Amino acid sequence: MITLYRPGSGWLHRAPAGPKALGILVVVLAISLLPTSWWTAGIATAVTVLAYLASGLGLGELGRQLLLIRWIITITVAGQLLFLDVESAVSNTSRIVAAILLAALLVLSTRVADLLDAFERVLQPLGRFGVDPSRIALMLAVAINTVPVLARLATSVREAQRARGAGSNLVTFVVPFLVVSLKHADELGEALTARGVR
Repeated sequence: MITLYRPGSGWLHRAPAGPKALGILVVVLAISLLPTSWWTAGIATAVTVLAYLASGLGLGELGRQLLLIRWIITITVAGQLLFLDVESAVSNTSRIVAAILLAALLVLSTRVADLLDAFERVLQPLGRFGVDPSRIALMLAVAINTVPVLARLATSVREAQRARGAGSNLVTFVVPFLVVSLKHADELGEALTARGVR
């Protein structure tokens, strides 16, 4: 599994995985419940910037994460503008981007093994009903890593297109991006199957 974990000694790195994940989830939910407005875009942006500053990772890391998801942002804004006004598109996109960046912050400061342990502990009571906590924890870990992986694949596709002299047409980007994404998903499925996960 690919992870964005960055070793560090800040308070966010030292915080237990469970409470940290819960705290970030609460913040993301709070942002998502805000009404659609320019204020919401401002609040989502401010919360994200402050979170990266407070984490010790800094604005440089925030910039790197934004660069990784620039195509996701572009596609999201374009899709929103097809059906909504500018204020709604910016507000909704800011919430989505904040959620992605805060989830990335969790992964940047937490080892995947620690996340798995935390999720598994939370899900232990479901074992009484025939639910396998380990399998659900693995599924959640894969989900957490999906966006960073897709962002890296998007960057690789764009760099390959630039090397071949291809233009920046969205259509010429989407098809190869879907192909490499499906290929990666297939490889991940085979790797999990090889380890006995079905």
